[in-house]
Amino acid sequence: MSNSRPPLFDFHTAARARARARTLAGDTFLDAAAAEGIADRLAAVTRRFERGLLVGPALPREITPFAQDWTLAAFDEQEILGVGETRFDLAVSVFSLQAINDLPGALVQIRRALKPDGLFVGALFGGGTLKELREAFAHGEAETLGGISPRVSPFADVRDMGGLLQRAGFALPVADVERLTVRYGDFRDLVRDLRAHGQTNVLSERSRKPLRRDTLGATLAHYTAHHGEGGKLRATFETLHLTGWSPHYSQQQPLKPGSATSRLAEALGTSEQTLTDRTRY
Repeated sequence: MSNSRPPLFDFHTAARARARARTLAGDTFLDAAAAEGIADRLAAVTRRFERGLLVGPALPREITPFAQDWTLAAFDEQEILGVGETRFDLAVSVFSLQAINDLPGALVQIRRALKPDGLFVGALFGGGTLKELREAFAHGEAETLGGISPRVSPFADVRDMGGLLQRAGFALPVADVERLTVRYGDFRDLVRDLRAHGQTNVLSERSRKPLRRDTLGATLAHYTAHHGEGGKLRATFETLHLTGWSPHYSQQQPLKPGSATSRLAEALGTSEQTLTDRTRY
């Protein structure tokens, strides 16, 4: 008997959530903002891309002008990116890596799909996303059930993503974060927006039991008391923007350690002091 744990995310549940989101046709303002952020970053690149790869189901109009020809692809249940031997100048992902269990492996596949000196630009939700909802659910379940279950997906931390891009083999990796606070008049409005974005609970170990009324009441009471303002509920969303290049000999290379020809103290106009004692804590 295998003792291995199930994957973090449930592939089929995530697929159903995305399919439902397409039928709802809600205001996907987070997707639009992420696509605009990617477009801003691409606009700063002084080159044209011929073949573009969009990892996801639909090409955002904001990104369309940045490549002459686009191919759409997705990761299958085995988390294999179906692009065959085709190589691209540009790869873009707008939240399509959100429910990937092996994120480093997915980034490696995207990097391998790029030609040398090809560019990857992607967006993921960051660690502060829905922190208010996570806290409220934890409090509500602890109060009424004596324990907590996974209700909100874990999100990546911006401090880790640069290193993750580097591990995947990308050159010149950059990760930065944009934060947005949305104020909702009703908890149901928050749930509606999460469904419209396909960002409901797709964790493999989520509770399959209906949410109890007393648990929901305790959750909403905590949310209102700790994250309410003027009758509205705050919800934080963080978008991480990732940029990395497929390695190429023409790219800027870091200097080797010890190769500097001048001292930092000289550049700062100060004197250099030798550390003779070190205190341990």
